[in-house]
Amino acid sequence: MPWKGEKDPYRIWLSEIILQQTRVDQGWSYYEKFITAFPTIHDLANAPEQQVFKLWEGLGYYSRCRNLIATAKKIDTEYKGEFPSTYHEILGLKGIGPYTASAISSFAFRLPHAVVDGNVTRVLSRYFGERTPIDSTAGKKLFAKLADGLLDREQPDIYNQAIMDFGATVCLPRNPQCTDCVQRSTCQAWLKGLTSELPVKEKAIRKRTRWFYYFIAETADDQLYIRQRTGKDIWEGLYEFILWETDQPVYGDLLVRSDFAGQTFGVKSNTLTIRHISRVYRQELSHQTIQGQFVTLRLKKKLPTREGWLLVDRQRLTDYPFPKFINAWLQDPTPAQSLF
Repeated sequence: MPWKGEKDPYRIWLSEIILQQTRVDQGWSYYEKFITAFPTIHDLANAPEQQVFKLWEGLGYYSRCRNLIATAKKIDTEYKGEFPSTYHEILGLKGIGPYTASAISSFAFRLPHAVVDGNVTRVLSRYFGERTPIDSTAGKKLFAKLADGLLDREQPDIYNQAIMDFGATVCLPRNPQCTDCVQRSTCQAWLKGLTSELPVKEKAIRKRTRWFYYFIAETADDQLYIRQRTGKDIWEGLYEFILWETDQPVYGDLLVRSDFAGQTFGVKSNTLTIRHISRVYRQELSHQTIQGQFVTLRLKKKLPTREGWLLVDRQRLTDYPFPKFINAWLQDPTPAQSLF
């Protein structure tokens, strides 16, 4: 992996932010694209935000991208482009928590701060036979203390990388390599037969389902209406088509006979043609499931001007960052049913 052994705090920070909630095999290519597009933190700080979001497109958890931009701007202005070199300064940057601050400070500056991620807590929980839930307040304090007590203060960078790699390659979540493990003679989980039971998690994620119905409103000259999502919700900063969100699914022509469609497009005054409705699309997020469809409309006249809405040529859609849910339709807009 290109960030292994890296000493540049900018590159370490970038890799850590990208790898939050992202698999290594997916994040690898994004890391390389960002380094190519923005070789320095100054380049990132001064790039158009739309360009940064477009490059991030597909990674999800877009608050990471917003924090990335904000932190780059702060370092560029307040620190003159030099990444801060103390743990507490790094921790004070937007989007950086104790884990990321420890990783940057130990790998870039060899400061004695233990990295505690999912791999590390799994190793510690099993090795010490510790049943305290890793996601509880008590658990977080306990495993941080255990990790700090084991830290090699002369070589914090090598030690942190070693225990993280050990969890990623040997002490796996499923099917751990216990029979080949060099630590098994003193591992409490192995000695007591608790490997499959540890670590313990306290909280079960409860997901809610949201229904998103996007109306693709085409004008006679093949332009479409889009807008940038705002507010503290998913996909903030990305673009979308005209959205009708519902609590329950809506079927077939009820979509175009709804009050929403009537008020938005003037269906009752016959100002549009319904072209087709897509199949149902679905995206799983950490705490919610998004399901919905795309309704393509041909307008006979343009809609009244509304604040925040852009009218763009279809060919220019690729200039704008869209969430994965919408990109799935853009790449395969096959209708589920024809309404001609």
